[in-house]
Amino acid sequence: MARKNRTSPLEDIVLIASKFPWWISVILAVVFFLYFSALPSQNPGKVIVQMFAMFGQFLLAPAFLIGAGISAFNAMKQRKLYDTVKSRADVASLNEMSWGEFETLVAEHFKRNGFEVAREGGSGPDGGIDLVLRKGREKHLVQCKQWKAYKVSVQPVREFYGVMAAAGAAGGYFVTSGTFTVDAKAFVRGLNLELIDGQKLKSMIWAVRNVVPTPSQANVAPPVAQQCPKCGAAMQVRVARKGSNAGQKFWGCSTYPKCNGTQVFAVAGPAPKSADVAVVQPKGEQKRNCPDCGTELVLRTFQSGPKQGQSFYGCLPCKKAWPVM
Repeated sequence: MARKNRTSPLEDIVLIASKFPWWISVILAVVFFLYFSALPSQNPGKVIVQMFAMFGQFLLAPAFLIGAGISAFNAMKQRKLYDTVKSRADVASLNEMSWGEFETLVAEHFKRNGFEVAREGGSGPDGGIDLVLRKGREKHLVQCKQWKAYKVSVQPVREFYGVMAAAGAAGGYFVTSGTFTVDAKAFVRGLNLELIDGQKLKSMIWAVRNVVPTPSQANVAPPVAQQCPKCGAAMQVRVARKGSNAGQKFWGCSTYPKCNGTQVFAVAGPAPKSADVAVVQPKGEQKRNCPDCGTELVLRTFQSGPKQGQSFYGCLPCKKAWPVM
């Protein structure tokens, strides 16, 4: 087994600083320089303190500046790569890049979709978790596989889901430049895990490129959280799964299934119910038991992630999910 190249503490500091946004590293460099500049005057006559202050001024602070430069260069390179792929309509552009560039492309895509992206840096094209996405308090994991000639089978997808469960991730994305097998697609049904193949990734990038807000959209107020009319708890936006209003949004009680209170969804606030508008709440579902442990399954809804708003059957002891048929 090849040994890892040893790095000096200074190189490690530069590497850490390069992972921050460049402006954060610049601020840290200034803070360290000012702090260590004032340190000798606060401790006169102490040689060790003076040596420590010189280290901070002339080594630590410059290391963060170097890291800031690397971070800025990587960000510019990442944006340029993304724009290059956007300018091409075919999927071949995904297969022409290296696995590192493919991971960079995926990171930029999620960044442009409002996620905070941290690159874990897998061990290679078949490494483990590549990206960690954060939006609010939720954490999502991403694995990238730049496979040009092979379909991704169910085994790596199953392993990735196991890593998600162990890490306590709210959801996950498995991205490849190729395709997925039928078994892999069947495995993720009911799971908060989205499979993104090369064609879908290219379509998503193209969709981000061509989204132009209309004047009517700009004047629409964000949805205002409601209180449940039955129990007074906070309500959440859900999507009807059945009935004549299937696919439409509605306000559902956050304590469901304990309380099944609903409200008509309105962008600017609650709208009065009318006789011809019905809110469909998933109910009357046939009881099902977990095929692994026999525990009665609970009908739940994904609160975040790629399948937000969709319902699923969950087993609390096994921490597994099954799709609503």
